[in-house]
Amino acid sequence: MSNDYYDEAFSEYLSKLGMEQFPPNRPLWEIHIFKYPTKNAAGNLIFKLHHSLGDGYSLMGALLSCLQRVDNPSFPLTFPTRQSNLGPNGNSRGFFRRVPRFFTGLINTVYDFGSNVLKSSLIEDDKSPIRSGDDGVEFRPIVVTTTTFSIDHIKQIKDKLKVVKSSLFLCLNHRRMFGKYY
Repeated sequence: MSNDYYDEAFSEYLSKLGMEQFPPNRPLWEIHIFKYPTKNAAGNLIFKLHHSLGDGYSLMGALLSCLQRVDNPSFPLTFPTRQSNLGPNGNSRGFFRRVPRFFTGLINTVYDFGSNVLKSSLIEDDKSPIRSGDDGVEFRPIVVTTTTFSIDHIKQIKDKLKVVKSSLFLCLNHRRMFGKYY
């Protein structure tokens, strides 16, 4: 079969998988292997996790804690930054630069918390492309869309942002040797 056929079959499989509920007598996760070539990979590994196991932030934290730096596995995984934490003379940035950031973060946190409490108890969310307001949307078929970035495209982004060379870039190069992961 062609890669287009397998792409369509993979998309349908993901949609079907997303609509199925977890059996009550089994763990709240599943691992599926799709061993057919698509346009983007020779095969795909699918982790289906119940939302009660964690939100996206905590699950990504757990995933990243399993990864190691390529240059020195004993160091924790780090990501690129746009600016260095050191000042022009090599010292850490001053106290007066940190105070406004702290208060800005505090104000944003209080605002976000307050608006979330209001929206969850008193105010109904606006209708949007994400929230239709219709009943029974959880039973409608879903469509899964994926995006693939090449290593060269990631290098271009890194160069345009002028980020500090980091283990993320090294990790991506390491992954390149073993194929694509989704």
